[in-house]
Amino acid sequence: MKKIVQIIVLLHGIGIFSQKIKSVETIFTDNISIRAIEIYNNKVWYSGTESKFGFIDLANPQDQKQIKLAEDNLQFRTLAQNKNSFFVINIESPAYFFEINKTDLKPNIVFTDTTQTAFYDALHFVNDTFGIAFSDPDNHLELKLVALEPHRKFYNFYKTRFANHDSIKLNQGEAAFAASNTNISSYKNTVWIATGGKSARIFKRENEIWKVFNTPFVQGESSQGIYSIDFYDDRFGIAVGGDYKQQHMNLNNIATTHDGGQTWTIQASGQNSGYMTCVKIKPRSKGKEIVAVGDQHISYSSDFGKTWKKISDEKGFYVCKWVDAHTLVLAGKDKIALMKLK
Repeated sequence: MKKIVQIIVLLHGIGIFSQKIKSVETIFTDNISIRAIEIYNNKVWYSGTESKFGFIDLANPQDQKQIKLAEDNLQFRTLAQNKNSFFVINIESPAYFFEINKTDLKPNIVFTDTTQTAFYDALHFVNDTFGIAFSDPDNHLELKLVALEPHRKFYNFYKTRFANHDSIKLNQGEAAFAASNTNISSYKNTVWIATGGKSARIFKRENEIWKVFNTPFVQGESSQGIYSIDFYDDRFGIAVGGDYKQQHMNLNNIATTHDGGQTWTIQASGQNSGYMTCVKIKPRSKGKEIVAVGDQHISYSSDFGKTWKKISDEKGFYVCKWVDAHTLVLAGKDKIALMKLK
């Protein structure tokens, strides 16, 4: 594959981040929409439309493989991994939970949700033995989660595992967004889930107990709310989002917490590049350095999310993930790219 190297141009003059960027290299193109990626064995793994799943070697992008997990053209917007397998769920009903063995890449359907309202927004492994999948609610508005415990061959509705789950409900018109598989985050055994729509809230599970916190985030319409969260530790976290129908809108679409998600402070309202679908804290930065992508831009903060600079106008990226402190993978509409930092 011929490598396409693109140098990022800063629109806001010479800034602190401009001196760290080396290049952005497109390492994969296809007719595909990618909303979820994972890094494993120095490869970027992806799932997407038309039942596609595959990898690109980060050291040698010509080394790549793609398979179709099903004959039907399923839409995958989730991807997660433990030490032995990858897991993928399609967004429509019936929702098939695929487990893909890392050794031979053979897929196997381990669970099926036939509920008519099934629509899985995110899938996340807290550790090698416990994962959580989050779906839009049914007509009863119960917080709909599925527990994945592959070591026990256990895949079932979360409420069968935790007694206090039945008391947790979503508000009318509250749901989540299958935008980048990042509205679930965890640190050690603590889990956070973010929502949007009529309400933008944080659901936190700690010591098997769920708590719910309101946020000052933009909310009220079905297209508004939190699209992505990331936590550096059990205290500091960041949430981004906005309104996908008004992507230029940049009011109350970034917030940070310093108490583990209980309270949130709006940051850079009216002073950022708008709608964002994915946020990732730079490794070993203690939360200070953060990258976020939206359909229309790539943005960066060097002060714990308080201020932001647009570092690229390149469009069509929905999800990002740090490979290490100097390398970032970006994926989205028809492409995967590698951003190198000095």
